[in-house]
Formats: sequence, structure tokens, C-alpha cells
Amino acid sequence: MRLIRSGVPMMMLCLLLAGCGGAGPASTAEQRALELRGDYLSMTAMTAHAAVTADYGRRVYEYELDLAWAREGETVLTVTAPENIAGVTARLAAGETALEFDGVRLETGPLDSGGMSPIDAVPALLAAAREGFIAECGTETLGEAEALRICCRDPDSPAGTGREVTLWLDPDTGALRQGELADGGFTVLRCVFTDVQMEQPPQ
Repeated sequence: MRLIRSGVPMMMLCLLLAGCGGAGPASTAEQRALELRGDYLSMTAMTAHAAVTADYGRRVYEYELDLAWAREGETVLTVTAPENIAGVTARLAAGETALEFDGVRLETGPLDSGGMSPIDAVPALLAAAREGFIAECGTETLGEAEALRICCRDPDSPAGTGREVTLWLDPDTGALRQGELADGGFTVLRCVFTDVQMEQPPQ
């Protein structure tokens, strides 16, 4: 997988990264976060497989899905496990969601911008990678390999309050390896990504 550096204006990237560093020189992690933010902003398409855990407190759901995202188009999420719902497909475009199963299409109406469902989770993680305000960044070990960890949240919210998105990226390729959504300091959703492919526009 090869990533092509984008020409996104550095000023825009610095504003999105404003919470990541202080007034001193940027660290290696911060510099890499700026570079990868540019890659995600210029990316034209992405495919991946995700293992998702949704924790509602008393109930925990686990499922797997395939993701196909296009900047000029829709986001398609196809459930691959568990077997009893494999094949269910969600299509998200222009603020609307449609579910498909065995060729039958069911309209579910506009998305609620104030809520978050498992269907919304993977697109929300991708949106954070592209546009979220980066409040923290650094490197840490994920599994047996080093990862670039980025935490996105409202710039006016302290850590552990409100909605937070934490992403772990491959520091070399920029591919998403894991993402988490937290509400009030409690992790409500975790996605582990594999087979990530990112497309960049031709130079």
C-alpha cells in the first residue's frame, strides 16, 4: 500500500492539530499526525474489514463488516458476521441511511446528528481521521507493534467528558488499525481494522 502526500494547506492542518502540541517545536508524532491528516483529507476511496464491539452497558454486541468508502459517493457497510445477519448492507449518503437484505431495500430516514448507532460508528471514526480536532497525539504499543495514537474531541471539552474518538494508525502507512468511541469516559464502541486499502488521487 502506497500513500501519496497531499497538497492540503499546512495552515488548515495546524488548526486541526492545535491541541496536540504546545508552543514549542512539534514532536515526531505531531509531525506524522499532520502528514497523515493530509493523506486522509486527500484520500478518494478506502476499503477495510472491521471487527466491531458495541457496549451498551448491560448488553454487548460483536459483529464484523466490510467497509467501502468513497469521497464522491456513498459509504457501504456489509455485515459479514455473525452468520444470521451476514449480508445485511447499510448505505449512507447525503445524511440518509438505507438497509438492504436479499435485494429488499428499507429506508430508515435521515441520520440523527445528536445520536450514534453501530451503523454510524465506522464512518464516524473515518470522519475523525479526516476532520476531527486532535486534542492529543503520541505513540504507543498496540498488540506487538508501535502505533500512532490520536485522540479527537471538542476543543472546549476536558479529557474524559463528552464524546471522544481515539484512533490508532500504522505510523508508516497511515492505515487505521483500531478506533474507539467514548462517551463520558466510557468506551461504547471499538473497531479493529484489517485489510485497509487507501486510494489517493493521481499526481
